[in-house]
Amino acid sequence: MDKQQVFSIQTNVQFSVTALEVFQHQAKNCVVYREFIHGLNIDAQTISTIEQIPFLPIEFFKSHAILSAATRADVVFTSSGTTGMVTSSHFVNDVSWYIDSFRKAFGLFYGEINNYTILALLPAYLEREGSSLIYMADDLIRQSGSPDSGFFLYDHDKLYQQLKKQRDAQKPTILIGVTFALLDFIENYMLDFPELIVMETGGMKGRRKEMIREELHDQLCCGFGVSAIHSEYGMTELLSQAYSKGEGIFNCPPWMKIIPRDTNDPMTLVDSGRVGGINVIDLANINSCSFIATQDLGKVYANNSFEVLGRFDNSDIRGCNLLIA
Repeated sequence: MDKQQVFSIQTNVQFSVTALEVFQHQAKNCVVYREFIHGLNIDAQTISTIEQIPFLPIEFFKSHAILSAATRADVVFTSSGTTGMVTSSHFVNDVSWYIDSFRKAFGLFYGEINNYTILALLPAYLEREGSSLIYMADDLIRQSGSPDSGFFLYDHDKLYQQLKKQRDAQKPTILIGVTFALLDFIENYMLDFPELIVMETGGMKGRRKEMIREELHDQLCCGFGVSAIHSEYGMTELLSQAYSKGEGIFNCPPWMKIIPRDTNDPMTLVDSGRVGGINVIDLANINSCSFIATQDLGKVYANNSFEVLGRFDNSDIRGCNLLIA
């Protein structure tokens, strides 16, 4: 499988053909996934539609190295977690797949990166190693080519001054922020910057009480003077992201797809418009596993957009736009 086939997908037919090829490759070469399929008493050779593909529970990334190739990992991305929590590890043996995935997805949703100044308020991620979000944000900052792009830790006054500078100069700007840090910022600083794109990545990191999306977005809209809050849906175990430009409705790039499953029977899928567990097909995960059963709850609509409604009971508090609704 080469990148061209994955990242040039434009139709459902192309997606299905490629997904089935990736499935057969990973069912054969990913030891953990192969054993999982065998444990379900499924013959991989009989899988002929993407609806029949079994999804690997995301918890396996906490206990196993999920790899479909024997080569050494370029990078290991790790999830965040509170003290004592078991975290996930995603071994990526060719990080160029990740780079191509997030650059191409950003371009699809927002256009050329060098048209923007990228400001990142991601303190919880900057304070640890192995964050895939920091890897992506750092690359986007550099790709923007703007001398004003950069990370902000807890220097909210510096960020405020930069945002005013961007507004006054009428420069297209994206502020990527972890939820608790964005809320901390607007407690002390208020802006009227309607052209600003505020992109929250989710996550209270134990710093604040979880909030429903509507309440959170209303507060952020008021604080930044914008009409909508954008969001990113991604996680350590994936190499692709979905984006929302408002109202919590996400769309995937063409090489990523959400398929909802029954909340009581993980092998049964549910129709569009019904609440289900979120299964993700991420074809950029070529060297790990592309078929992941997450602990998120959501709805998928007829146009393939989707909404995240919360998480299964007793699942870990996770960091990428998993807001309780």
